[in-house]
Amino acid sequence: MERTIALAACLALGLVLGWLGERGPSPLPADAAAEAFSATRAFEDIAVMAKAPHPVGTPANFAVRDHLTARMAAMDLSPRVAVARPFTARTHSGQAYVAGGRVENVIGVLPGRDPKAPALGLMAHYDSVPRSPGAADDAAGVAAAMEIVRAFRARGQPERDVVLIMTDGEEAGLLGAQAFFQDDPLARRIGFVINLEARGSAGRANMFETGPDNGPTIDLFVRTSPGSPSNALAVFAYEQMPNDTDFSVPRSQGLPGLNYAFVGRQFDYHSPTSTVENLSARSVQDLGDQALAAAVAVAYSDTLPGQGPNRVYAGTFAGHMLAYPAMVGWAVIAAAALLLALAGFQARKGGAPVRWLDAGQGILAGLYILVAGAVVLRFARRASGAGFGFLEQHLLLAQAARFEAVLILLGLGVALLAAAALAKGGMRLTTAVAPLAAAVGCQIFGGWDLAGLAMGLIAAVIALAAFGRPAERSGAWIGLLASGLLAAVALQVLAPTTAFLIAWPVLLASGGAALSRLGERRPLSLRLVLIVLCGAGLGWLAGLAHAVFVSLDMVELLALTAWLAAFFLWPFAHPRIGGAGRVTALLVLGAGLAVLALMRVDPPWSERHPRATLAYYLADQTAGEAYRVEAAPNLADWSRQALNAPDGDITRLKAPPILPRPVWATPTPLLDLPAPALELDAGGDRRVFSATTPRGARILVLDIRVTGEVADVRLNGQPAPLFGAPGAWTRLRWTGDPQPLQVSFAPVAEAGRLEVRYGALSEGWPIGAAPLPPRPDDVMAFDTSDSLIVKGEKAFSW
Repeated sequence: MERTIALAACLALGLVLGWLGERGPSPLPADAAAEAFSATRAFEDIAVMAKAPHPVGTPANFAVRDHLTARMAAMDLSPRVAVARPFTARTHSGQAYVAGGRVENVIGVLPGRDPKAPALGLMAHYDSVPRSPGAADDAAGVAAAMEIVRAFRARGQPERDVVLIMTDGEEAGLLGAQAFFQDDPLARRIGFVINLEARGSAGRANMFETGPDNGPTIDLFVRTSPGSPSNALAVFAYEQMPNDTDFSVPRSQGLPGLNYAFVGRQFDYHSPTSTVENLSARSVQDLGDQALAAAVAVAYSDTLPGQGPNRVYAGTFAGHMLAYPAMVGWAVIAAAALLLALAGFQARKGGAPVRWLDAGQGILAGLYILVAGAVVLRFARRASGAGFGFLEQHLLLAQAARFEAVLILLGLGVALLAAAALAKGGMRLTTAVAPLAAAVGCQIFGGWDLAGLAMGLIAAVIALAAFGRPAERSGAWIGLLASGLLAAVALQVLAPTTAFLIAWPVLLASGGAALSRLGERRPLSLRLVLIVLCGAGLGWLAGLAHAVFVSLDMVELLALTAWLAAFFLWPFAHPRIGGAGRVTALLVLGAGLAVLALMRVDPPWSERHPRATLAYYLADQTAGEAYRVEAAPNLADWSRQALNAPDGDITRLKAPPILPRPVWATPTPLLDLPAPALELDAGGDRRVFSATTPRGARILVLDIRVTGEVADVRLNGQPAPLFGAPGAWTRLRWTGDPQPLQVSFAPVAEAGRLEVRYGALSEGWPIGAAPLPPRPDDVMAFDTSDSLIVKGEKAFSW
């Protein structure tokens, strides 16, 4: 019972510390010190900008532009509006994708003492996605940047110019940032960039991206943001992901900087629920505090951070951060190894059994936690009922707290089961069946899942090898920690800036093992020390686990934190008699499954978390057909009513290029609607293809290809990778621009053919079509829903 109470105390302390670490600072009032950042003052701007959705090229976005120019003028920043028609290009799976449009950046300058010094750029984007007011993404970032400049003016003139870069068209493809850093004269003067973003409406502000060779930049960040939850793992992980923000543009040019965002309550990301009322004032305060501190350090310094080797950094405890060169990681690992060796020596000297076989079982138990934990969590993700994809994940995001509780309970249950099985012995069947059952569940709920089946089989084999005989706590704990040391060494070799993730827990747990002689010393004072160490370690891991949970839809990765948690839990979770431990583990696993079952039977949709729908009137002008369309992956009852097919008779339809995935559709009468104006000038040495968006439409998407070889391809006069090879399609998406776009090229072959598949989107349901039914409170129109799409095909020859 004593050990169970101690285990509960460790878990409770870890949860409390993890929760406190995620709360963030309290928002400062409007009458806070002028030199400080006040979320209350920032909210005044957020409320104006987030009155309504304001995507690029809309009257609502022009109103936000005008508000920004007025606010900057009031702060003597000499604002100007820079109009441009930029585009960005990328290639995926051999197909070229080009995004462009008309944007209006708003730029102001706070003059510094030395106008020749490299300037600090404060950047955020002021456009939103359709249907979302964008209170978080990115009105919060824009307002925070302006509040930082206001604080600068109260502090006094900075050493260098501070350039406020409020970009337009970020949601349409980083267009404003591309226009500024490619063509704006001020861009050549920028020496350091701070970008402010959001992916949700709450949570701690995390600095998740830097420029290349970030050593000096990280030193500045650690010095100015000691309470930040950011760490080197976040920066490393983001570098491996395909995601982009405005900061990606200056980063690609080698500029140093810091990119901040908060990512909690992701249900509100790009959603109509991203309102001022749903935005966390604590998150805005945290974003502003961290960014202001870093901006002050840059703007009021004689020099800017240079480049140097990437550094390891992370928060420790009580708001402190630690940073060191990557090579120092070997010293951390060596210290942990020495403490672990000391623990083993003391245990043997005190008469505790430390057998090689027990240590080997401890290593296998750690592997079991990793693999069985991964397959059990994978099962939970598939059994949740949510598919994979942005809208599919809404089912989980609407009940994120429930699902996080499921993952915590299941991961903890697997760790406790492994500890109890080692203590008792003779639990091969139980520990083998659990991951096999999860693997079978993966097949039932997710279809054929080879990875889940493989993990289940591997975990079962490990169980058969590890849990046949009982293992003493001391030997098993030393084996478990030794496996952590080996993993830390591997990370130190392969990705040295991330090795702290394992090395620090091993170091702390090895210290506890040395103090307690691997859990054999039992004075009350020592137990209290172990509880504090365990709780602190679990609290640190809780922050990491929560960051992984909200940032990535890859729950299997959380098995790693269950394994790391076992380093601290082992002296309390490994009882001398395994019965009580087994019962505790099974109760925890059962609780996780019960909450998972509740998620299945109790849908989360409500007025606060409404279900997303994507309804369109689709006119195929080439086929002479029209459809009412629902593009959401699963049909709501409202969607069946909107399709005028409550009893079925709904087909699946492919409708590129605007709608890339098959959609639900029912036929409807075809209206006479304007099409894009498409023309090919076939005279002279060059061919010029022009496309004009229909009146009232905001988005034009073209799939274009040529059958003959061409050269020197240009988009609006600029070189563009539009035609990779004869016959290869290029997707061109143009937004918010009433002027014609032009694609010109020099044909190599004497004769050829240009083929076009077009789609144009006009927000608003078309006049003359049967209206959509009213939505209940628990259903929402998402993104470009309730819009008109015209599509068709055309071909030209030369």
